[in-house]
Amino acid sequence: MNIHEENLISGKVLAVSLSSTHTFSKKNIDKIKLVAGFGVEGDAHFGSTVKHRSRVAQNPNQPNLRQVHLIHSELFEELKAHFDIKPGQLGENITTQGINLLELPTDTILYIGEEAIIKVTGLRNPCPQIENFKPGLLQAVLDRDSEGNLIRKAGIMGVVLKSGEVNPEDSIHIQLPAKPYRKLERV
Repeated sequence: MNIHEENLISGKVLAVSLSSTHTFSKKNIDKIKLVAGFGVEGDAHFGSTVKHRSRVAQNPNQPNLRQVHLIHSELFEELKAHFDIKPGQLGENITTQGINLLELPTDTILYIGEEAIIKVTGLRNPCPQIENFKPGLLQAVLDRDSEGNLIRKAGIMGVVLKSGEVNPEDSIHIQLPAKPYRKLERV
């Protein structure tokens, strides 16, 4: 889906996942609860301040702009010739279908299911743990555009604006921010 096609800006949740500890992969479950300002209830990254270990080491008081991690299932299709990846295995909380997450601008609003609202904050920067999970995968989720700029394909991050339950098969509706759009950057 191209975000510039105004009538096609929607998709769905394929899977939801969480881990109460700092494991690389997360377990698929029937539903997750998003809590405004904190993230996914019961997940190791739940909190208003940063919870990712590398970020905590830098400054434990910085705001948590990585409360929810989303990955498009289309990435798994792209990688399937060399890697068998299932939802939750790359550490995402929400696996989507039908939305090119990487093309969304910063501050895009995602309405998920009946109540939950997420604001997109930026790109996930794939870390060396991804290489430990499957050798060669780090290089596979990085690319270069025609101008040589790095493309990170390991999903996007967001913050929870409105609490709500998220289930597989829930619809996702997108509200683009006001123009000019700001391209997603690493958070």
